Parts: sequence; structure tokens; C-alpha cells
Amino acid sequence: MPYLFTSESVSEGHPDKVADQISDAILDAMLAQDPNSRVACETLVTTGLVVVAGEITTNAYVDIHDVVRKTISKIGYTKAEYQFEANSAGIINSLHSQSADIAQGVDEGAEKEQGAGDQGMMFGYASKETPEFMPMALAFSHRLVKELANIRKNESAVMSYLRPDAKAQVTIEYDDNHKPVRIDTIVVSTQHDDFADDATMLAKIKADVINIVVPRVIPANLLDANTKYHINPTGKFVIGGPHGDSGLTGRKIIVDTYGGKGAHGGGAFSGKDSSKVDRSAAYAARHIAKNMVAAGVADEVLIQVAYAIGVAAPVSLTVNTYGTSKVALTDGQIAEKLLGIFDMRPKAIVERLGLKNPIFSESAAYGHMGRESYAKEVEFNIVEVKEANGVKEETRRKTLRPVEFFTWEKLDYVDKVKAAFGL
Repeated sequence: MPYLFTSESVSEGHPDKVADQISDAILDAMLAQDPNSRVACETLVTTGLVVVAGEITTNAYVDIHDVVRKTISKIGYTKAEYQFEANSAGIINSLHSQSADIAQGVDEGAEKEQGAGDQGMMFGYASKETPEFMPMALAFSHRLVKELANIRKNESAVMSYLRPDAKAQVTIEYDDNHKPVRIDTIVVSTQHDDFADDATMLAKIKADVINIVVPRVIPANLLDANTKYHINPTGKFVIGGPHGDSGLTGRKIIVDTYGGKGAHGGGAFSGKDSSKVDRSAAYAARHIAKNMVAAGVADEVLIQVAYAIGVAAPVSLTVNTYGTSKVALTDGQIAEKLLGIFDMRPKAIVERLGLKNPIFSESAAYGHMGRESYAKEVEFNIVEVKEANGVKEETRRKTLRPVEFFTWEKLDYVDKVKAAFGL
């Protein structure tokens, strides 16, 4: 019998995503100076206030206030009427050094490998539903809110009333063979400027979303006369962002991953450096799953990996192909082969995916998974210390280096996977 599945996404102006982007911007600023920075940065945002807290170990000097204000401005909170604005928001910085008890299990010694930064389990998922190898409901939800932001920033004349906060939700109908056949429902709520008349406002926003935004990002063949649209269903949405609701780092973990498909281990990503396997191993698991599906091992794959704090080797790696496997092996046998292809020790993951680079701010909105990998030049702040006659002299210089982003989305292991599985 056909069934429905729903996922949601939120825009970069959603309060929780504002918090995520601030945390990751602080992380990137530290990695740009000291790639060995250990960072666990949490952010709270509310009316006119940003609170930054957490644990760091770094040789970098970062102007936290400057990073926070630039991030808020980039998102689009630049008007006093939003009651959360880049130049006027108060900022409380409560970052302090990382626990030595935790560091001793994670630091890389002369004769031992880097241990996992914490215990826990992480998941990676991929399917053939979309070109992104992502669940369709989430992929389309991301596209909707991302296009709203694109219009707001780059085509403001098209929908001149848009403000930064927005949410989208898409419901997909599947057939008996678990194949997506149509879109049942689209829900979009977008913050907007005040209108003189509420009825005019609702009609205008609904028409613009259906006639402008949806056609740009949703394939027409999946829409029909029975597709339902709920556009700003609660009505007026002028008060939004951190003034409308407080935001916290790590509160959108399902938006960040697979929209409720597959599974989630519970650990958030933003504000954490790559020694935290919550982040690095989740990326590595996605990398495995995507390359497996692209290689033709299965049409749908879920990878679970688990660690003990301070121990390098994972305690388990588990595979679920949901009965879609194309090879004559059990899921357990597939898992054994994968461990021979992908080194899942934290240090190996960091090296394989280049996770000591300042690449994380880009992932803090519109999903960490399903993005397109790319390379660009990034500014690094190099600190050099010279000592002469017992006096240390520190100099700083800026340099540009090419850096790869979303490396966990690369299909660079397809040939290795095919060879290992005889495909």
C-alpha cells in the first residue's frame, strides 16, 4: 500500500541555524591559525544577545566578537527592526580551556594513535532517490529554503518582503516498492516584512512561493492537481529569528543529516573540531554510504560506526542495505570488506577528508550531507615564533591556500569499492 514520508529544513536565518553558523565560524577562525585547535563551541542567541560558551585548546588568537558580528551580518540580520542585529547585539564570551582529563585520551602521543574524542555511535546514509544520493523529502526541503535565501540576497526585487527566517517541509508519496512517485504536500513558512493588510499579505506570499520558488527547485513531473500547499499557514510571520525564538547550537541534527531517514546517533556537528567523532565519523560514514550506492553495491545503505573514548579503532561497523544489495554477501560480510577499504580510526578519517582545514562554516546551514564538493582558496593566518637570545618574537602573516570543501561527498572511492566487490 502506498505511504507518505515527510522531512523538513530550515533557512540560515532560523535561530538554531544562526547559532550553528556562529559556532562553526569560531571553529574555522581558530583552524585558520592553528589546525590542531580543539574546539567545542556552543552558542545561544535570543533578542539582542549572543552567548558563546564551551571548551577550546588552541594557539590561535581570535576576535570572537568580530567573528560573531560578521556571521550575523552575512546571514542577513542587519536591520534594527529585527531586534537581533549584527552591529548592536550584545555578546557574552565564556569560552575556556578543554578538560585535561578528556585531552589525555584524545591527544596523539609519540607511540599511540589518536583516540576518539568521545564514545557513541554515528550513522551515514545514502540512496538513489536524488542526484545528491539523499532522501527526496529532505533534498527538496533544503532546495526550497535555500532558494528563498537566494532570492532574498540576490534577487530582492522578485520577493522584496523576505526576511531571513524560514522553514520548509515536503511530504513524498511512495509506492509499494518504496519508490517516490509524487509530492503530496509542500509546507513553507517564511518571515516577511509587515504588510498593511493581512489578507493581501497571505495571498501575495502564497502566490509567489507556488509560482516562483517551487518551479525553480521542484521537478514538475512530481507535482499534480492533488498536491497540497500550506504557505505561512499560521498567518502573519513578521517577528522571527532569534527575537521570535531563542536558538541553540546542535538543535537541528535531523535537518543536518537525513531528514529522519535511516538513523541518527544523537551527536550534533557544529562547533566541534574533527577530534570529536560525532562529526568526523558521521562524515566518514556518509562518505562510505554514498560511494557504496554510487558503485552499485546497493540502492540504499545505512552505515553505523561506534567508538569508545580514547580508543582509536571503532568498536563496531554495521551495514544495513534494506534488502537492496546487488552483491552475493550478507550485510555483515559487506561490513567486513568495508573495513579493509576505509580506515575508520579518527586520525585516518581526519587525514582522508582534510578535516583540519577551516571548512565547516559552509556546512552549518542547508545540511551537512548531500552537498556538492568543491575547492576554493581560503585565507590562513600563519603564526611564526622565532627565538633569539632567549627572547621570543611572534609574527603573523596571511596567505591563501586551496582547500576542498565537503570532501565526504566526493565519489573518490567508487573504483576501490567496485574492485573490492567485483562490480
